[in-house]
Amino acid sequence: MQEIRTYRANFHGDLIFKEIKIDQTDLAVGIPAEFDTKKLTNDLYGLLYRLRKELIEYIAKDAFFAITHRPHVLLADAPDIAKKMAWAGNLAGVGPMAAVAGAIAQEVGLWLAPKVKELVIENGGDIYLAGERERLIGIWAGKNSFSDRIALRIPAASLPMGVCTSSGKVGPSFSYGKADAAVVLAKDAALADATATMTGNLIKTEEDLLAAIEVAKKIPGILGVLAIINKKMAAWGEMELVSLPGHF
Repeated sequence: MQEIRTYRANFHGDLIFKEIKIDQTDLAVGIPAEFDTKKLTNDLYGLLYRLRKELIEYIAKDAFFAITHRPHVLLADAPDIAKKMAWAGNLAGVGPMAAVAGAIAQEVGLWLAPKVKELVIENGGDIYLAGERERLIGIWAGKNSFSDRIALRIPAASLPMGVCTSSGKVGPSFSYGKADAAVVLAKDAALADATATMTGNLIKTEEDLLAAIEVAKKIPGILGVLAIINKKMAAWGEMELVSLPGHF
């Protein structure tokens, strides 16, 4: 994640990326070039307006939902998107808004999946991807020396997958920690997002890396964790790291 999302200039390959922005929601939607992007874009705006409207209307009734950093009990009439966020936050031990970017990316991806063969939905460093092709996801950790030098290889057989990142140094999201990047893999992108936040919260020094990963890997549904701070990195699970061309 970068403040101005210049990392999107590195998106390339078989997909065409279209940016979809509504207020704070800023998606990069990657789909095969042969699809009618104009119609899909219009439909995607409609989907995002609906999801945002549901959350805004719910927060008007349950304001604590939007500000708590702890697990939250929902009102009985909470919309599905709020339920998914709260479920993920409760499992990871954080507030529901820690899962909002991953939850929205996944909702968009699930809506698109029956219509396109391959897709990548990126929402501020939180990604949902599906299809039948292997993907490389570059790691951005701000000014850290690992940035733009390594990537996660996501095998086709592992898709769909959520790949979400939290940072205590980069981007607008709040973190109690100082991690350059905490990256989490899970089939559910909302869960990956919430767990990335939790992992990042626990990392204040290099000595915290292994302990933070030990906590994250015990959460049901978490498939892999990568954490970076300063010049140290630790990883667990289905994290296949590769060097990007021209590095190492």
